[in-house]
Amino acid sequence: EVQLQASGGGLVQAGGSLRLSCAASGFTFDDYAIGWFRQAPGKEREGVSCISSVDGSTYYTHSVKGRFTISSGNAKNTVYLQMNSLKLEDTAVYYCAADTVCPLLRGPKAHYWGQGTLVTVSS
Repeated sequence: EVQLQASGGGLVQAGGSLRLSCAASGFTFDDYAIGWFRQAPGKEREGVSCISSVDGSTYYTHSVKGRFTISSGNAKNTVYLQMNSLKLEDTAVYYCAADTVCPLLRGPKAHYWGQGTLVTVSS
């Protein structure tokens, strides 16, 4: 059974940090890219970042460049999203997804999805 387990969300003050985790199982992790999406209240889901398990290449959407870092390797089959200098507009439900290419290229059609984890940034 394919599972993507997102965790690490919570309430943080603006300027603070959170680290999200996405634990994957049920598919060949090394053949996939893992991506993070987010959906703020009343807005469409948007791609945030992705990392290739094949070559480690990464991508960030413009609004998070320099503040968020995606990585893998601390724990087997787990991808992390380190979020620093959080802003009010980062408040959203964050989802991880997997596909054979950066899931942001597939959008809603990405192969596998995890449940969301809520990040709330307060002033």
